[in-house]
Amino acid sequence: MTDANLMTVPDAAADPARRKRSEALYFAVRNPKLIVGGTVLVALLLLAIVGPYLTDNPPNDYVGPKASPPSGDYWFGTTTFGQDVFSQFVHGLRTTFVVGVLGGGIAALIGMAVGFTAGYRGGRVDEFLNMVTNIVLVIPTLAVLLVVSAYLKARGVLVEGLFVGFTSWPWAARAIRAQTFSLTARDFVDLARLSGLRTRRIIFREIAPNMSSYLVMTWILLFGGSILIAATLDFIGLGPTNGTSLGLMMNNAVLWSALQLGMWWWFIPPGLGITAVVGGLYIMNVGLDEVFNPRLREL
Repeated sequence: MTDANLMTVPDAAADPARRKRSEALYFAVRNPKLIVGGTVLVALLLLAIVGPYLTDNPPNDYVGPKASPPSGDYWFGTTTFGQDVFSQFVHGLRTTFVVGVLGGGIAALIGMAVGFTAGYRGGRVDEFLNMVTNIVLVIPTLAVLLVVSAYLKARGVLVEGLFVGFTSWPWAARAIRAQTFSLTARDFVDLARLSGLRTRRIIFREIAPNMSSYLVMTWILLFGGSILIAATLDFIGLGPTNGTSLGLMMNNAVLWSALQLGMWWWFIPPGLGITAVVGGLYIMNVGLDEVFNPRLREL
């Protein structure tokens, strides 16, 4: 056997998982949708982290002239009460990411726990969890929030994130359950059962790694959905009673007739901020789908 043949043996016997990761990385750095979406998201995240340190004005303090358009002193202008719109925007952007991570993370954890358990165990366990999922799915979320608002006078970002997370997981649980059903019938899962592995180890060592890309995309959708739900609640006045958010900025702009007064700098930045964050997430999701699905790749 020549030296050239000896050099090719390790390549032929390379770890399949490593080759798969290398292949995914190769297409990821060449996918324009993933790059654009990721760039927008990272830029907004950096602004949310660094932005509050770029202004000395607290978001809800009356610090300047009333209804002033954007200028060198107030980059995004001021509200009808003299509040700094840029300060409100960067603080609200930070709140948007916090609610998205918290709500999307809770929904993803619950959805994975229910979906994996129902899909793997089947039988009565699946029927019970499916019943719980259907109950949560048909609960009138707005009515529940109205009741919560009536009894909970002080609401913060944490309460909103928890509420969004505990009410937005059913669709993810159903999707993960369906994927788990299809993987449970595979030979490698049967071999894991025969080897005596416990259910939890089979799920986390055999099933979950084989649908990791699907789980990542599910979490991105839950992240974006949580941001939209939170912004909607803030806009209709059912969000946090303290603090600042992009949805609350739009609520105040509508409440104090910013559109009629021509104060475009009050309602356009938060609207564009929400659109950019959610749009970046969904563009990333499309790009990841093309990366992980060979049939969608653009060579």
